[in-house]
Amino acid sequence: MEELIAKRYVKALKSSLGSLDSASVIFFALAQEFNNDKFVKIINNPNVSKKDKADILLSAINGSDLDGVKNFIRLLVENNRVSIIPSIAEVMRKDIAQTTKSYSGVIYSDSEVNESVVRDLSAGLGRKFNSNISLKFVKENFDGVKVDVEDLGVEISFSKTRINNQMIEHIIKAI
Repeated sequence: MEELIAKRYVKALKSSLGSLDSASVIFFALAQEFNNDKFVKIINNPNVSKKDKADILLSAINGSDLDGVKNFIRLLVENNRVSIIPSIAEVMRKDIAQTTKSYSGVIYSDSEVNESVVRDLSAGLGRKFNSNISLKFVKENFDGVKVDVEDLGVEISFSKTRINNQMIEHIIKAI
């Protein structure tokens, strides 16, 4: 539900600002603050006035000359939608990735994957999807290799167990 609301807000911001690049930096910074428990307690506290909440959020982006973003943050505070800021930042990140065709993904495997293999996979997927894809390796307990580029909706996996089972089935069928 939050994501749908965030998409509408981002669409409105994009139409008023033209580009989300400057605004996204602000919203990424604000979204990071929501990882701080003290900050969340203050923002969610009903005893803190809306003016104080707006001042806290606007002080975090002090030095920004984007009046549209400042007014937007005041609007979020006024309508008790401050908790949606992390969703707005995520929708902005996805929108910017889609417009620039720059995506990031993860390679999961239980064995080490060489850096050159990571570069080759990034380049190959980039050519396939006509995009710039950067991958990073994460060692995980997965029997094989799995490549996940979430923003593109792409997941490729090769499981050693599954391949072995398919080979056995193929041999049994051949006999």
